[in-house]
Amino acid sequence: VQVQESGPALVKPSQTLSLTCTVSGGSITTGYHSWTWVRQPPGRGLEWIGIIPFGASTTYSPSLKSRASMSRDLSNKQSALQLNSVTPEDTAVYYCRHSRVISGIRYDYWGQGTQVTVSS
Repeated sequence: VQVQESGPALVKPSQTLSLTCTVSGGSITTGYHSWTWVRQPPGRGLEWIGIIPFGASTTYSPSLKSRASMSRDLSNKQSALQLNSVTPEDTAVYYCRHSRVISGIRYDYWGQGTQVTVSS
């Protein structure tokens, strides 16, 4: 299983950041799975953005809830992240994690991350 984030590397302030996470290999239409987005601003630790769990509601970080939107497309094995009204503070490496539970064991698959810079 491989996970790949994609999207523009540069976004202007006040615009919308849009990223896609694509999973290749295996099937995600059966059993528990989830999609998680996190980011790492320069010089700082990982910041959790949100999660789309199987069979439950999407949950967002309280600090980003008003601007973040996540979705999934099982047929294309993709998750999407949108972050509205971005500022330079949203500059970060954005990561996607796809998790599956198979026979009671959880497997986490991480993308390599994609750098997004917010600048005019």
